[in-house]
Amino acid sequence: MLSASASAEAPKSIGKIERLDPAIDQLIPADSQIEVLADGFDWIEGPVWVPQGKYLLFSDIPPNKIMKWKEGEGVSVYLEPSGYTGKEPFTGKEPGTNGLALDPTGILTACCHGDRNLVKLFDGQRKVIADKYDGKRFNSPNDLVFHSSGDIYFTDPPYGLPKNFDDPGREQDWCGVYRLKKDGQVDLVTSQHTRPNGIALSPDEKTLYVAQSDPKAATITSYPVKADGTVGEGKLFYDGTSQVGKVKGLPDGMAIDAQGNVWATGPGGVLVFTPEGKQIGQLSTGEATSNCTFGADGYLYVTADRYLCRVKTNVSGKK
Repeated sequence: MLSASASAEAPKSIGKIERLDPAIDQLIPADSQIEVLADGFDWIEGPVWVPQGKYLLFSDIPPNKIMKWKEGEGVSVYLEPSGYTGKEPFTGKEPGTNGLALDPTGILTACCHGDRNLVKLFDGQRKVIADKYDGKRFNSPNDLVFHSSGDIYFTDPPYGLPKNFDDPGREQDWCGVYRLKKDGQVDLVTSQHTRPNGIALSPDEKTLYVAQSDPKAATITSYPVKADGTVGEGKLFYDGTSQVGKVKGLPDGMAIDAQGNVWATGPGGVLVFTPEGKQIGQLSTGEATSNCTFGADGYLYVTADRYLCRVKTNVSGKK
């Protein structure tokens, strides 16, 4: 790893902002750039803004760390180990945490690849809140989103298993999308995705978005959320399969702004869509871009392979 904070060798910005429709000018100021805050990481993911301390947390998955970035202080290690706490050496490539989120009370909640569970992290303690469905261990929980009820929707691809889909320790017959209810019960939302990854809710919580990082079906699907928390039939929101291999990246993490626009990582960087699914812009990072989140400071924070970046916007994240 290079310097833990932006070094003199790091570019001040990377890539470019593509304005595909005049509507994007209302969301991103004309002088915005993809500003590099730090670089030299292994593969970073799962950014979450912590308003109480005005800092960003994000996962560096291969070295099994959660990192912290704060304006004026740069980057430091927040938690190590993060997603794998076993005593035996981890033999896979991605032991760390992936998706991070704050629960309604502000407690950090994490998807742990190596430990194959969801945990809450507070006061130096680690509390497992889910590790099985129907008596079988999860593959490796990847990303999560909180509903205002306190329920958690999360995805479970096999990326954290040492041998991925072919790992002998795999117990589930599918890569599921699940809902962890406040009472601790885990329900299967859908088993129809080959590689479910990023997940997000619309501001009114009536739409659940699920990204699929399958090179053969690189899609985002939208599901109507029913009053009881279950979902109806999904609709194709975006299909980037034709772009796979032409530019770096696959559908991965997402952030939703207060207006319902979808900022989704995918082939090329961060793709910006209206709630209706029209792409109006793109943050073309030039890197395989994993995830993004809004800070309370008007910035969109982006994890792009080795780079931690931010882009000034005119919008805020959904509440």
